[in-house]
Amino acid sequence: MATNDIKYTLNAQLADNSVTVDDKNDRILALVSAGTADKQRVISEIMAINPGLEREVVEAVINLEQRVVKKMALSGYNVNMGLYHAVAQFTGVVLNKAWNPERNSVYVAFTQGADMREAIRATGVNIIGEKGSTMFVAGTQDTATRATNATATAGRNFTLTGSKLKIAGTDPAVGITLTSASGVVTKVTEDLWAVNDPSKLVFIIPAELENGEYTLTVTTQYSTNGKTLLKTPRSVSQTIYLGEAPSGGGDSGNTGGGGLDENPLG
Repeated sequence: MATNDIKYTLNAQLADNSVTVDDKNDRILALVSAGTADKQRVISEIMAINPGLEREVVEAVINLEQRVVKKMALSGYNVNMGLYHAVAQFTGVVLNKAWNPERNSVYVAFTQGADMREAIRATGVNIIGEKGSTMFVAGTQDTATRATNATATAGRNFTLTGSKLKIAGTDPAVGITLTSASGVVTKVTEDLWAVNDPSKLVFIIPAELENGEYTLTVTTQYSTNGKTLLKTPRSVSQTIYLGEAPSGGGDSGNTGGGGLDENPLG
């Protein structure tokens, strides 16, 4: 796939504009974070695109790139990597025509380049509700492959990130289920849960499940006040694929429960 054919999506939530406090209809967008991508995550993403690469080679190339960019930027070059520009600049007032480390300092300014601007033009924004009141899935990861395209591996850990995902409550519907394309529902029992936090769920995909398309549903009575459970459970669903995703598949398919209020009396 050509780079200019790739489409990106950012999730956002509506928030009050704190600058115009008197105008209740004046809203801004707040980014819904998909998490933190460190160097190791970037390496995993590169290897997911090209599995034939050796991890040690990829890491060595990235380390060399960072080393060279630092050297050139701190030698006075305006470094243009396409994705970004990097140039050294100075702060502080110079007295007596002399550099004083206590008054003066160096920093490197990074600005977006042509490649990033092109990618931004190919980015869509999905508004998923009011900030602080929405249950949603922002991302997934298969621990076995590090893939983040909604694929999973039976018998291995699977991670969901998002908001208000914590499983809580005594309603029989509460929990995690996987529904096959033929309609067979498998409940992920509590002994398979590893992390149960509002922003992250980690659990083992039941080992007996066969490869194919499933609807993953999280149902909870969790409320952010930490004391009162929602009277009515709410759910969010995500299409995932055990094994390989079909051509064109693997996209986020969040449905249901996204815009429900947290009113514990509702």
